[in-house]
Amino acid sequence: MEVHFTPDLQAQIDQLITETGRTPDKLIEDAMAGYVAELVQTRQMLNDRYDDLKSGRVTPIDGEAFFEGLRKREDELLNKQ
Repeated sequence: MEVHFTPDLQAQIDQLITETGRTPDKLIEDAMAGYVAELVQTRQMLNDRYDDLKSGRVTPIDGEAFFEGLRKREDELLNKQ
């Protein structure tokens, strides 16, 4: 597989290769393994949250109402000072 990067990213990769002594293939493989693991974890979390909402275990909150309450608390704190 051949991968092309922007010149800036390629320069950073080249610097890491020089500093770590790792081969380009191994460095990119490790980076992709970490990225894929994080992506899988994030997808699972989102799927679990969706299932919680769909089943009714979790009740969504109104975003506007939440931020309005937050603004009111902030105003109260500022007025106390």
